[in-house]
Amino acid sequence: MEEKKRKIGVYICHCGGNISDHVDVEAVRKQVEEQYGVTVAKTSQFTCSDASQNDMIKDIKEQGLDGMVVASCSPKLHLTTFRNMSTRAGLNPFQYVQVNIREQCSWAHSDDHVGATCKAANLVGAGIEKVMRQEALQPIRVTSVKKVLVIGAGIAGLRAALELADLGVEVFVIEKEPEVGGMVAKLGEMFPAGKNGAELIAALLAEVKKRVNITLFLNAELAEKSGHIGEFELAIRIRPAAVAGGEEMVRIQVGAILVTSGFAEYEPRPGEFAYGQAGVLTLSRFEQLLQESGERLLHDGREVRNIAFIYCVGSRQSAELENGNRWCSRFCCSTATHLAVQTKIKHPKAQCYHFYRDMRTYGKFESLYEDAGKSGVIFLRFHEQHPPRVEQAGNSWQVTVRDLLTGGDEIVVPADLVVLVTGMTARRNDELTRVLKLPLGTDRFYNEIHPKLRPVETVIDGVYIAGSCQGPKNAGESVVSSLSAVSKAAALLIKGYVDLQPFVAFVRSELCVWCGKCEAACPYSAIEKTPYGDKEVAQVVDVLCKGCGACLPVCPLDATQLKGYTDEQIEAMIDILAREATHAG
Repeated sequence: MEEKKRKIGVYICHCGGNISDHVDVEAVRKQVEEQYGVTVAKTSQFTCSDASQNDMIKDIKEQGLDGMVVASCSPKLHLTTFRNMSTRAGLNPFQYVQVNIREQCSWAHSDDHVGATCKAANLVGAGIEKVMRQEALQPIRVTSVKKVLVIGAGIAGLRAALELADLGVEVFVIEKEPEVGGMVAKLGEMFPAGKNGAELIAALLAEVKKRVNITLFLNAELAEKSGHIGEFELAIRIRPAAVAGGEEMVRIQVGAILVTSGFAEYEPRPGEFAYGQAGVLTLSRFEQLLQESGERLLHDGREVRNIAFIYCVGSRQSAELENGNRWCSRFCCSTATHLAVQTKIKHPKAQCYHFYRDMRTYGKFESLYEDAGKSGVIFLRFHEQHPPRVEQAGNSWQVTVRDLLTGGDEIVVPADLVVLVTGMTARRNDELTRVLKLPLGTDRFYNEIHPKLRPVETVIDGVYIAGSCQGPKNAGESVVSSLSAVSKAAALLIKGYVDLQPFVAFVRSELCVWCGKCEAACPYSAIEKTPYGDKEVAQVVDVLCKGCGACLPVCPLDATQLKGYTDEQIEAMIDILAREATHAG
């Protein structure tokens, strides 16, 4: 019996000139409308507009379209838009293909209009061939238990736990330290709210204890993880402080995991700006000293009159430094400036000198910089190639710098105390990283999928990250990101299920003889061995598979395929892309 001819709709976007200024969209339309299976071929100023979407819905219903190609911008921007439109029109959303002719053609070849047009026509043609052979896939629906694990009981973790509990979710919080609060618990007055960090944590902890649906484990770590999004099986290792050398293993089931494990303060190398010697402190140690000070600011029994703050210690380090931290830690400038203001308020006679490369008191923190200047704090700017020199001067120190603000004059400043404005580094959580298989960046912080579009999601479905474990953030920013993660997790947990993408690997069991190569290649442990007749074969666990395709090239019998990217589809696309392009204009 003759195979039913597909009816494909093709829609090519001008993108308000972003595409049509360099690609002849009408020429592309004329070329692809002759391709087998194309029923409708149109152009539009903005295919993502409501008017264009309504036109597509009308075509799908009236023309009986069973496949659609939109040639426009990156799928990262509007893939969901057009899939939702397809669903509203009654078309299977996975019978839709988006072709990127803006970034890949118009913007990439703005100096070659003919070449950009030919390339666009071929890419659209390949998209048509792909959707022609696309099965009507269904999303993988996974049910979820209404429970969540929060790892880390700092300010981000505690706020996330409270928000989730108030939404009716059962929350487990684990903290590997004997006390909650993390770095914030050690802070004094915080800007701009003026709240004391320790008091803020105490208030949050009191609220946590009131919630019957929050269970807090201290001295606890995640030891094991199995299962998948919606149904994670976890083992929590607890080391009770009262039992020397003893430990307890608690097993729980959760639908999602939220990691808020925080950061570590940079530890200067011995001798770095005289670190390790008396009178040279890190930023956090100075803050404690200031909090504990009475009428006089004392260190080692001596009154402190002159304080030198040296910025960017452990941040924005030279590429030539082995294992150097290239990033800006963002919070340090504001924190050091705030401490200087607090020092002048509490000890007016103390003089603060700030040696900085660039002052990055962004947003509302700019007012701190202004207040510091008004209070008499002195700022001296240095070049990266000429950092300050810290040298012993009797029982005190002297700091020498080429000050850019005075045209490079060499200035020597006496200092009773040298404060190294230390940045953030990633906390070493090797065991947690191993158990969750969380991806790390080159900076060793946890990586999100996309910093703008998916800022709290990881490549592991159901595992979210927030706070300073994913990069330098202040307390307020950490809370904001934790609330973002709460909204993502809650959408899954409260609804009770989640639909995953169906573009996963599958095994043609009749070809497979179980050599184990695909299992070894899979980075997500998504392949397992299963009986099939009188032999054993590979089987893909759909909810764990990410569709990366690592299992395909290692199979010696070509038994593994990828839904949505089968050999038949790829070969048909290659045939189109390899043809001699003709410019229809």
